[in-house]
Amino acid sequence: MPDRSSRFVSRLTRDTLGLVLAGGSGTRLRQLTQWRSKPAVPFGGKFRIIDFPLSNCLNSGIRRIGILTQYKAHSLIRHVQQGWNFLRAELGEFIELLPAQQRLNTGWYAGTADAVYQNLDIIRTHNPEFVLILAGDHVYKMDYGPMLAYHVEHHADLTVGCIEVPVDEARGAFGVMQVDPDMRVRGFQEKPQEPESIPGREGVTLASMGIYVFSTQFLFEQLIRDHDAPGSSHDFAKDIIVHAIDRYRVMAYPFRDPITGGQGYWRDVGTVDAYWDANMELVGITPELNMYDQSWPIWTYQAQLPPAKFVFNEEGRRGMATDSLVSGGCIISGAVLRHSLLFSNVFVDEGSQVTDSVILPDVVIGRGCRLHKVVVDKGCKIPDGTVIGEDRAADAERYHVSENGVVLVVPEMLGQELHHAR
Repeated sequence: MPDRSSRFVSRLTRDTLGLVLAGGSGTRLRQLTQWRSKPAVPFGGKFRIIDFPLSNCLNSGIRRIGILTQYKAHSLIRHVQQGWNFLRAELGEFIELLPAQQRLNTGWYAGTADAVYQNLDIIRTHNPEFVLILAGDHVYKMDYGPMLAYHVEHHADLTVGCIEVPVDEARGAFGVMQVDPDMRVRGFQEKPQEPESIPGREGVTLASMGIYVFSTQFLFEQLIRDHDAPGSSHDFAKDIIVHAIDRYRVMAYPFRDPITGGQGYWRDVGTVDAYWDANMELVGITPELNMYDQSWPIWTYQAQLPPAKFVFNEEGRRGMATDSLVSGGCIISGAVLRHSLLFSNVFVDEGSQVTDSVILPDVVIGRGCRLHKVVVDKGCKIPDGTVIGEDRAADAERYHVSENGVVLVVPEMLGQELHHAR
């Protein structure tokens, strides 16, 4: 019988080094990543996307973590320094920032596998038994302990975290694993148009979550081989996994909700539409992602701010919000919010109406504005009387309008520069 005791799992997590890949540019998020990397994008009213994999590590008992950064990493590095500096080095706990620093060659990180390869000397000094590779740009809650136990129990060289996705949704959107009845990986396709179903589960396929457990020595061997391979793109999915499938023991680990046994919550918020959808889900009465779960807290940097404030209670001048999330420091002054999510320090002036919108920190919305299905980036100052989200053609001339009609507004579109060198 497999040993899933808490002591067995705790030994595995203690001997694991977590590496979070946080160097991605996130170009599909358009101007939201113009001045920040994708893992640093705000999410859920008070968090950054990277807070989710980092919190999963700590809640799972993994307290040795490296964060590999590259693209426009300043806000990400500052966030980690301010909010994740509480681990105790005396106890062997740490979160290390590992920027592209040309340790082994003169180039920057050339792919996900190359990013880890360029830090092999650092990984060796930590001497872990297992290395857990995580994407830093997905939103989910997951206990990595059972996945590590699964890896050991199945005598795997590499284990890939997967989610079950309907074939229609997976077409062209996910890397898909082909598995046998024992969940051993027999093939991998990068975003195929005709994904294969799971054996015995017609219409359902296994999509990679970008989560990998490696036995450490096997990881070293594969990274060195890949680095020396002519023509490799140095990508974990396209190069490391594809090469290993027919030669080594590669297992798929289906991620499930530990309570219901159903599909676990996992979101790739890589497009403006997906980002808006995932934030809007949180406004619902019982969202699938429970941010109020005290048994699995999501840690973050929390600025010291006063409570949200709603002022004026007159007909036509009533500060109110319905079906909304409003963070600390916000002032709703005679304005109305409906089904919206506001990050911290947002001021909405009287007569304005905000519906189905995501408003990032430090935004000022002037008087008499109407915003519908809008994502407003940090620091925007919306002028009095502005109307966004009611005329798609007019919005497209000035802002970015997504395929599903979400309007993205950043300061530069309003003629406001928050970032400049001269």
